[in-house]
Amino acid sequence: MQVIVVTGMSGSGKSGVMDVLEDIGYYCIDNLPPQLTSRFIDICRESENHLERVAIAADLRSGEMFADAYKCFCHLERQQDLDVKILYIDAEDEVLVKRYKETRRKHPLDERFSGNLHQAIAFERESLIQIKGMADYYIETSYLSASQLKEQVREIFLSSPTDSMSIKVTSFGFKYGVSTESDLVFDVRCLPNPYYIAELRSHTGCEKCVQDYVMSFEQSKELMKKLEDMLDFLIPLYVHEGKSRLVISFGCTGGKHRSITFAELIGDYLATKGMRVVKQHRDIGKDR
Repeated sequence: MQVIVVTGMSGSGKSGVMDVLEDIGYYCIDNLPPQLTSRFIDICRESENHLERVAIAADLRSGEMFADAYKCFCHLERQQDLDVKILYIDAEDEVLVKRYKETRRKHPLDERFSGNLHQAIAFERESLIQIKGMADYYIETSYLSASQLKEQVREIFLSSPTDSMSIKVTSFGFKYGVSTESDLVFDVRCLPNPYYIAELRSHTGCEKCVQDYVMSFEQSKELMKKLEDMLDFLIPLYVHEGKSRLVISFGCTGGKHRSITFAELIGDYLATKGMRVVKQHRDIGKDR
């Protein structure tokens, strides 16, 4: 099991880091008292979902319970069936002060230091020295934008940049309404319709007989080539921008033949490029 412990200075951007880790497939839990980490890992081991990637955010928000953090994290690292990495997030003092003033949020140690933010930050920094020293990764966020922080986290924990984005390829029938979740919608009603071929009417675009018919026309082949070229160009731009989910939809009249054919073939094409793809056919069972 891969376990990432995200810790560091309050206000440095740990919540944003956890959002990225969740987007790329980690089961995330925030503000977990360090004493409960081992118990939480045991629960993950016993889970029917067989969790393989877990991210835990732990910091001074847990109050006095954080005092044992160093000992708890060391115990976690000694467990042989775990691949534990500690990611420490930091920022300069003045940047932290500015962020708290802009957001008007209270520092976890606000009451202890009677609202003196500089003293609270100094105490927190001193308290985290041991844990900072055992960190496997370190990100300084003082001058990083949100998209730059996302990019750094993805670079550390993804073997391929495209792993950061899941792609859903869907089909639908225009007569049942346009798919409203889509980022990209392609209308393939311009292509010859298998519905008017008696022996194909009861079949769908998931089947080879329909796919062969739809793709037997030059305009279908040319459209497929142009779609592949366009997606090869667009998807890296979406990944760089930080998009975590892309929905590509194909529509035809009834959502059973042409749209499914293109959704299936484009989904397969993207999968061969190493992308995380899910295919869904919204209206495949309508009017049956």
